Amino acid sequence: MPHLIQAARTAQQRAARAVAAVGPRHPCARILLAAAALAAATAWDAGHRVAAVHAPRTRSERQERV
Repeated sequence: MPHLIQAARTAQQRAARAVAAVGPRHPCARILLAAAALAAATAWDAGHRVAAVHAPRTRSERQERV
């Protein structure tokens, strides 16, 4: 089952990169966003928590982004 979480993470990262590169209205970005939503829904239906898709950031990671 952990592979479902990894698949959801990977799909979300790919979709985010596509949106950043070509914008949210581009057909490829929309397809990747739909794939990310499907992967997250599959993980959710399998009993995984949504928070498991994104591991909590550490304090040092939060400070780096500021």
